[in-house]
Amino acid sequence: MVGGGGGGGGTLRRVGKYEVGRTIGEGTFAKVKFAQNTETGESVAMKVLDRSSILKHKMAEQVLASRRKIFIILEFITGGELFDKIIRHGRLSEADARRYFQQLIDGVDFCHNKGVYHRDLKPENLLLDSQGNLKISDFGLSAWPAQGSSLLRTTCGTPNYVAPEVLSHKGYNGALADTWSCGVILYVLLAGYLPFDEMDLTTLYGKIEGAEYSFPPWFSGGAKSLIRRILDPNPDTRIRIEEIRNDEWFLKNYEPIKEVENEEVNLDDVNAAFDNPEEETEHTFDDEAGPLTLNAFDLIILSQGLNLAALFDRRQDYDKLQIRFLSRKPAKVILSSMEVVAQSMGFKTHIRNYKMRVEGLNANKTSHLTIMVEVFEVAPSIFMVELQRAAGDTSEYNTFVNNYCSKLDDIIWKFPIEKGKSRISRLPKC
Repeated sequence: MVGGGGGGGGTLRRVGKYEVGRTIGEGTFAKVKFAQNTETGESVAMKVLDRSSILKHKMAEQVLASRRKIFIILEFITGGELFDKIIRHGRLSEADARRYFQQLIDGVDFCHNKGVYHRDLKPENLLLDSQGNLKISDFGLSAWPAQGSSLLRTTCGTPNYVAPEVLSHKGYNGALADTWSCGVILYVLLAGYLPFDEMDLTTLYGKIEGAEYSFPPWFSGGAKSLIRRILDPNPDTRIRIEEIRNDEWFLKNYEPIKEVENEEVNLDDVNAAFDNPEEETEHTFDDEAGPLTLNAFDLIILSQGLNLAALFDRRQDYDKLQIRFLSRKPAKVILSSMEVVAQSMGFKTHIRNYKMRVEGLNANKTSHLTIMVEVFEVAPSIFMVELQRAAGDTSEYNTFVNNYCSKLDDIIWKFPIEKGKSRISRLPKC
C-alpha cells in the first residue's frame, strides 16, 4: 500500500477524472502524485510508472503498459509515517505500541499468506491513516521464493532492522526474516531508540548476529519475553507469527483486522489516461516535492510569544524542546551541511523528505540521543530549521545542540533584531 501527506501546488493536469498535482513520493521505477477525483472530490495517491524504465530494467513481464506510462489510483494516507510519530513523541505507551504491533503482525501475516515477503520493514515504511490505523508501504524490496526453493538469497534491507541470517549469504526464510524486523520495530516503539545501533557496520552486524542488546527499565515482563523470542538469532528456534498471535502480551485488547471485500475494477480511468489526446511532456512528472511550506497561521503557532499549544493541551511536555533558526541557503544545502557536521561529531544520520534523524551516543558515551531535524519554507528563499529531541536526556540534548549549532555558522542567517539575536527559538538557542 502506498500513500503520503501533503498536496496542492505544482502544475495540474487531467488523467481520466483525476486532477494531478505535486509529487508526494518517489521510488526507483515510479513517482507518486497527489490527485483529486473531480467527480467526488476524494483525495487519492496516483502512482505513475514510466514504461521506458520498466523495459530498461527488464520488468516488462511484471507490468502491463500502454504508450509511455501507467497510472494506478491508490489510497491516500494522511497520517504520515509511524517513524515521524516516534520522532515527535519519543517512545510510545505500552498500549499504543501493542496496538500498532498487533496491526503490523496482522498486515505482515496477510502478505506472507499471499507468498510475499517485505524484507524492509521499519517505522519509515509504516504509514498511518486518518484513524491512526497502520498501513504497510514500500514493497520495493519485497520478493517471493523462486519456484522449487523455499529460501531467498538476496542480502537487502535496512542494517539496523535486518535479521542475522540475511547477513550470512546462505539463504534465508523470508517470513522469519520479516518476523525479526517486527521484533526490532516493537523494541523501537517501546524504547524510542534501536536495540542494535553502531556507527561501524562490522560491529553492528556482530551485535545483531549475537543478539546483543539490553532492555530499558520501563519494559514490562511480557514485552521483554516476547521480544526475546522474536530476536532469537537462530531462525530455527525463533517464534513464528502464529505463535506471536497466541502470546499473552500480544493478545491483550487485541482486535483482529477485517479483510476488505474485493471491489469491482473500473478501467475507464486507465483507458482515459491512454486515450487522452494531450501528450504529456517530459517535465510534467519531473517536478520534485520541496520542503513543507508554512502559512501565516503555522508561523503564529511557532512564534514563542504567540504559542497557542498550551491552550489546547496543558499537559504538554516542555522537556521536548524545539530549537529553531532561519537560513537563506537552499534547503538541500542546509541538510547536507547539517549532515556533514553531525557525522563529524560521531552521529549517524538518515535523510528523508527534508527531514533528518540524527542519532548516537552522548558525549560521555553512556546513553542514546536522537534528534529530529526538519526544514520548512517560510518565504521564498528563506527556510526555518527546527531541531527536536526524540530520545535522550534533556540536558545532554541541550549540550549537543549548543555544540552542534556552533558549527553551523555558514548556514544560519543572522539578521539584526533584538540586539543581534538572530534566531526564532525556545531556549536554549542555536
